[in-house]
Amino acid sequence: MAKLHRVTHRFVERVPSPLEDGVVYVSIEFGTVIHKCCCGCGDKVVTPLTPVDWAVIYDGQSISLYPSIGRWDSPCRSHYWIRSDCVVWSRTWSKREVDALKRGEGELRDDYFGLDQERPDPEGRGDKPE
Repeated sequence: MAKLHRVTHRFVERVPSPLEDGVVYVSIEFGTVIHKCCCGCGDKVVTPLTPVDWAVIYDGQSISLYPSIGRWDSPCRSHYWIRSDCVVWSRTWSKREVDALKRGEGELRDDYFGLDQERPDPEGRGDKPE
């Protein structure tokens, strides 16, 4: 399958198996959005709908998913947005950018869930977080 530039969406109670190419399945009941990677690699992409993960916007005709889909740990390393049922391709991020994003996401989750734990310093300096 070639790289997609447009998708369709379906609101479902349960996500079917197998997934169809180019279909974004939205399950409000299970708080998740699932689709095959838009690059054509066939991998399943699961985006949980939570205050610290993704949000879906339905305008009555199309969906948008925020933030972007970054497949940083997969072989395809795709990075794209789904906006109004269109796939908007973005550049691939560097390892440094991805690492910074992951640190920020971890801190956001910790703050949201009220975890007050010391996080290891990814730079290996031994500094403790303030």
